[in-house]
Amino acid sequence: MKIHADALLFDNDGTLVSSLESVNRCWRRWATEYGITADDFARIELHGRPAVEIAADLLPADVVPEALARIEQLEVEDVPGGVVALPGTLALLDALPAERWAVVTSATRRLAEARLEEVGIRPKTMIAADDITRGKPDPEPYLLAARELGVDPARCVVFEDAPAGLQAGRAAGMTTVALTTTHRAHELDADLVVEDLSALSVLVTDHGVEISA
Repeated sequence: MKIHADALLFDNDGTLVSSLESVNRCWRRWATEYGITADDFARIELHGRPAVEIAADLLPADVVPEALARIEQLEVEDVPGGVVALPGTLALLDALPAERWAVVTSATRRLAEARLEEVGIRPKTMIAADDITRGKPDPEPYLLAARELGVDPARCVVFEDAPAGLQAGRAAGMTTVALTTTHRAHELDADLVVEDLSALSVLVTDHGVEISA
């Protein structure tokens, strides 16, 4: 299968890097500190959503700002040794011109930059939780990335591991590629489903980027 695009938009956690153990470790500690139970977590969607929305679903409004600062602190402190690049990530990004791709993450900019820096990824363009008013599954983050790159959304390809992110990409009118790094294939609604980025190759031409699976 070949996909032609002008720009490639990547989710970060679960797509470019794996921070799952770190995330689980930090959120468990955070939940204990704020008296949140496993049942509380079970009733809401966690993966691929901004922390501010998760905290707002679980805590009184007046506690949310403090709780957000705490989870960011815990996760940033846990980055060293807690984040690794997923298979195929570095090779694929190295093949792309900086103006042809962006990172679109539900994490805060501070946390996203720390995780990416840990594995040596330095995107020219990144959309983080700080930049938006509505997080995934709303299309706003991906539409903003396309605007920042100066590309028609219909000529963008979104790479995601979470249903919320894939929904955001579809709502933005973009082609979607799902990675089965955190969810099973049958849970992911996308134009193409692959194991990870190592299953793909890219060819940069005068007309854009050709993605082969």
